[in-house]
Amino acid sequence: MNEQSLRRILEPILASAGLELEAVEIVSAGRRSLVRVVVDGDGANGRGPTLDEIAEASKALSAALDDAPEAGSRPYTLEVSTRGVGRPLTRPEHWRRNAGRLVTVRFSDERAPVTARIADTTATGATLTLDARTITVDFADVTRALIQVELNRPAAFDDQDQPEEE
Repeated sequence: MNEQSLRRILEPILASAGLELEAVEIVSAGRRSLVRVVVDGDGANGRGPTLDEIAEASKALSAALDDAPEAGSRPYTLEVSTRGVGRPLTRPEHWRRNAGRLVTVRFSDERAPVTARIADTTATGATLTLDARTITVDFADVTRALIQVELNRPAAFDDQDQPEEE
């Protein structure tokens, strides 16, 4: 079992579920292998996959791996998760899915890192807000961008994560 052959098996299944394969990792764990699959996608609200979507994808991936000769005969444990907040924002859709969140951005030039809220995104950059200032960021100038966990998120942004009531 190798990562390339697993990608060929997993990507079409995830695509049919509206998900994207972010990463796959195989770790030897005694007589078993641990297969870690990291997925992303827009989900029902455009902010990432739901737990139900992850659960359905896990079932489909597990069944496909059980039937695939490329997976080999060694027993494995499948672990499927989302990107979470610890992974850097590397693609425009990562930025878009995190609109409204705080991000710390490090630049490739002499600019100091900045922590600000993602207000808007395009295919090539983002608009960040910091107090009353607006900062325009070109993705090509970013060396690293990480979401910051907020324990006391402003109420105006909490509504974005909640489903609308009918």
